[in-house]
Amino acid sequence: MIYTCTITPSIDYTVYLPEFRDGTLNRADEVYYYPGGKGINVSRVLQRLGVDNVALGFSGGFTGDYITQFLTREGIATDFIDTKEITRINVKIKSEQESELNGPGPRITEVQQRELLAKINRLSEGDWFVLAGSLPDTIPTTFYQNIANICKEKGIAFVLDTSGPNLKALIETRPFLIKPNDAELGELFNTTIKNKHDAVFYAKKLIETGIQHVIVSLGGDGAILVTKNEVLVTEAPKGTVVNTVGSGDSLVAGFIASYVKNKDAAEAFRYGVASGSATAFLPDLCEQKDVALLVPEVQVHAFKEEE
Repeated sequence: MIYTCTITPSIDYTVYLPEFRDGTLNRADEVYYYPGGKGINVSRVLQRLGVDNVALGFSGGFTGDYITQFLTREGIATDFIDTKEITRINVKIKSEQESELNGPGPRITEVQQRELLAKINRLSEGDWFVLAGSLPDTIPTTFYQNIANICKEKGIAFVLDTSGPNLKALIETRPFLIKPNDAELGELFNTTIKNKHDAVFYAKKLIETGIQHVIVSLGGDGAILVTKNEVLVTEAPKGTVVNTVGSGDSLVAGFIASYVKNKDAAEAFRYGVASGSATAFLPDLCEQKDVALLVPEVQVHAFKEEE
């Protein structure tokens, strides 16, 4: 079974309007209420791609109830820990430019942390655990390291999709997969990624630490997959970008959905990039039919020095 974990989920209140003006009344043309959080996005896309999974994490209040009900309607099993706090609401403004207003995450007590570790301890060899999204600094890094260590000891594939100091601290736990973008990859090495050569160079350094798969997302320039034995690149499919939120999460979900069936990293990379692009071209997360249309457009090839 695949388990996703979102430490700080949200309801994403997304509004679309032709022009956003500060300091005055704005009227939206369209509004959407989606459960938010990178792990939840991965769960939703996995389910749409025909892969059952369980969403773990922390939620509370009427907003937490809404998230659980929403995911249940989509056929996703949930096993959230009640924080006794109202889960945050994030406002996403889609206009001539994108603006966001994110609420603060919940306070996760030591008791609640232990409860999550107990759930992970009940997972079995061959399961997958996806830790995705922001990891609050109010929780000690050792907590996340404990999660990774449990996965390693039990033979669980640990997928890590976060950023900042916690990502850097968790590199040593040797995840099965990480997916930094070019800026996040640069942060890990206190440098700036200027081109694909830089991305390949530093991704290889991560592989040398014991990470099995590193996908570097380059936005409109495609993506790079680096493993111990190969370096693959692909361009992004052509299309009109509607919404970038959830695109990276869809890439992760697409990779996992393919890999669990075929154990083929190159094909999983191709399917993941198609999934990420499909979401970018839609107001919500991609459906299986959207991904299927894009897969033929994703041409994966070995990285060449002249690129």
